Amino acid sequence: MKPAKFDYERATDVAHAIGLLKGSGGFTKILAGGQSLGPMMNLRLAQPDLLVDIGRIEALKRIEKTHDSLFIGALVRHAMIEDGKAPDTTRGYLRSIAGNIAYRAVRNRGTVGGSVVHADPSGDWPTAMLAAGASARITSANGARSVGLDAFFTGAYSTVVGEDEVLEGLSVPAFSDHARWGYYKICRKPGEFADSIGAVVIDPARSYARVVLGATDGAPILLPALASRVAAGQAVSIADAGAAIDAVHSGFDPFDRQIHATALSRAITKALAA
Repeated sequence: MKPAKFDYERATDVAHAIGLLKGSGGFTKILAGGQSLGPMMNLRLAQPDLLVDIGRIEALKRIEKTHDSLFIGALVRHAMIEDGKAPDTTRGYLRSIAGNIAYRAVRNRGTVGGSVVHADPSGDWPTAMLAAGASARITSANGARSVGLDAFFTGAYSTVVGEDEVLEGLSVPAFSDHARWGYYKICRKPGEFADSIGAVVIDPARSYARVVLGATDGAPILLPALASRVAAGQAVSIADAGAAIDAVHSGFDPFDRQIHATALSRAITKALAA
């Protein structure tokens, strides 16, 4: 199957992209790496009237390190992080995640911002960035705003980014030398969509601990009770993880609950052993 008919415009800068989005008068989608949107259009799961290609906007490709954070432009590709072209401010966390996304061909084209704003529940970056405490910089004709990822996702494939807004990038807090992390993904085979993702970041120097469950039926789920246990250095069994999941989400069937509890328990074990 091929895509339905659509119009195409290449944006020269962020302001141009916003203008195209605001004046489109129909269903418009932004094209970045195209690794998710392309297949969806070919299957006609997405049928935009207009594609706005932002792929050549250099301002969205910047990587900038400050004393306490790392800014990753929306168009930074997974492979750039995998290959160490971004400063390692997260003790290997971002680089490890990037290197285990799908296949190298996908990582060469797919973008960090595209993954986050697409908000696929099985995507790595939404869960990983939420666990890291990242915030999103969103720009519209009215200016820019910063939104923490705990308020960014509103559901499966749904975010707070408006129809005439562009995600410029993500700001990720730098990890201290004492920070530890764990990330565990369950897939039927390498490269496939995840059945469950557990992500854990502990940083005592910042009094920070976060545990996130991804690859659910909606937005990534924060698990504050587990985060408190992890911050105290307490081990978490599969049964403990299952009970914590039940406290915040009671809709999983027994099979999914077990997979999610296993992913969380293993991520926490990795973090505590680091």
